[in-house]
Amino acid sequence: MSNTLQPAQLLLKWVQRQAAPNAFDWLSERLALIGIGQTSGLFMGFGLAARKMGKADLELTEADLQAAELARPGWNPAGWTLDQAARALLVLTAPSPEPAAYVAIIDKLFVAAEMGELIALYQALPLLPYPEQHRFRAAEGIRNNMQGVFCAVAHRNPYPAEQLDEGMWNQLVVKCLFVGVPLHPVVGLDRRANPALSHILIDLVHERRAAGRAVSPELWRVVAQAPVSGAVEEMAQTTARGTAAEQAAVALALASCPDEAASRALQSRPDLVEQVTRGDFSWEKISHGLA
Repeated sequence: MSNTLQPAQLLLKWVQRQAAPNAFDWLSERLALIGIGQTSGLFMGFGLAARKMGKADLELTEADLQAAELARPGWNPAGWTLDQAARALLVLTAPSPEPAAYVAIIDKLFVAAEMGELIALYQALPLLPYPEQHRFRAAEGIRNNMQGVFCAVAHRNPYPAEQLDEGMWNQLVVKCLFVGVPLHPVVGLDRRANPALSHILIDLVHERRAAGRAVSPELWRVVAQAPVSGAVEEMAQTTARGTAAEQAAVALALASCPDEAASRALQSRPDLVEQVTRGDFSWEKISHGLA
């Protein structure tokens, strides 16, 4: 029998370790009510969690993050707060014997949620039962104009890459670029790259350049994973005339590109090859404009 803890067990462990005793007692009472079928414990607890638990950052060790990955591949609660963890635990404790009843409960929470509650719900998406039933909610989060809510869906969240169709996935990636949030925290970015998205991103580069506007160098990472006609040539030109961050991004992208022409293009810049080989570049650094 596996000793791997389930997400709800991990959340309970982390919250109990950090929360004040009276706050944890309050949460335990809500969980007990939910356990005997009283959904009022869920709705009232969900709304009061921030006030009762506080909004301190959830204190997680590297071992905790590894346990999260084991419990649910792709789950990364780094950056969660104590009240968000408590809210996720409340939702996971709700009875889920069949999809319609459980989804109805989740829908009620979404409809009544304010921004902080929405963030907690979207962070918890990859943990919820019946994942295919929550695609509509994920799509709503991508369209949401509140950056915190959008990032709860887009960043460190495996749900979109696993559940969204190509069109909605592409919309998520493009919106990251339009609202100015980084791409590197998007889970499944390389795996879900596709030619349609590459065409969109190359067109975006042309539009931004024509308007004299900057574009995130991170987009070349996506283009390189699904290179379309002219993509390698575009990247090669960027190594010649781009900023330091753009050249670093293209070098990393070319190094991972499956097109043989990409390797030849990269070899024409031995200085960049050397820096890639040394590990000087990372997508996180590039997203901050640092090569």
